[in-house]
Amino acid sequence: MPNAKHAQRLAIALLAAIALAACSKVETNETAAADPGHASGEHGSSSSAGLPAGRIAAGEQLANAKGKATGQSCIDCHGAEGNAPIDGTYPKLGGQYADYIAHALQAYRAGDRQHALMSPQANGLSDQDISDLAAYFGSRESKLRDLHGVH
Repeated sequence: MPNAKHAQRLAIALLAAIALAACSKVETNETAAADPGHASGEHGSSSSAGLPAGRIAAGEQLANAKGKATGQSCIDCHGAEGNAPIDGTYPKLGGQYADYIAHALQAYRAGDRQHALMSPQANGLSDQDISDLAAYFGSRESKLRDLHGVH
């Protein structure tokens, strides 16, 4: 039987997942047929972050490019396809909701979210860059795990 602390964490995680799912656009056969570029995987879905459509290939190039602010690329810290962080405290990005990544990068860029490496790295990103990175990492295989068994 879960204790109250575990139940509270689970409830918060569940509400966050529901909120993220509500913000994400689910592609249907009709929307894919209406936008052949999107159906090919070249563009990400529309964003609750108010960003232009993301381009997966452009995002992959950005993820591998060294940033001017830190001299690091996304892949240098978050690992191949965002799934092998060099530090256990760094998040896995592969398979993450694209909107979540976009909102996080916007918050780092705006100064609303602070991190010694991410804040300066995100500072130089355009809206299109953020959308492209979010589309790329969101399209990768997920190595994320839920909170099952976390105490």
